[in-house]
Amino acid sequence: MNETDAWTLGVIVLIAVNTMVTRSFFFIPNRSWPLPAWLQRGLRYAPIAALAAVITPEVVMTQGIWISTWQDARLFGVAASVAWYYLRRHNRYVTLETLLVGMAVYLPLRIVLGW
Repeated sequence: MNETDAWTLGVIVLIAVNTMVTRSFFFIPNRSWPLPAWLQRGLRYAPIAALAAVITPEVVMTQGIWISTWQDARLFGVAASVAWYYLRRHNRYVTLETLLVGMAVYLPLRIVLGW
């Protein structure tokens, strides 16, 4: 079994200190820091941008290769979800409905047709 040397332990300690300092940085001051209005507006779009960055490659690629056929259940599921969202975007439960509509289109195409 390999023994841990001083260099490895030093790196682990430095990473732990760095993590503690960066995560507790906003708790140290006595007063809150006001964010500029432009930053507050920009942060409103961060969750949807992150979601799009995660979902888009999953929809248009398979194992790192662009899909080459229109017979892909994901495309129809996304199209149905987007259409439903724009029709019902002022509804209280639009997020849940959008998910359900997308899956209602995706699953039959995937399971029954094998797309």
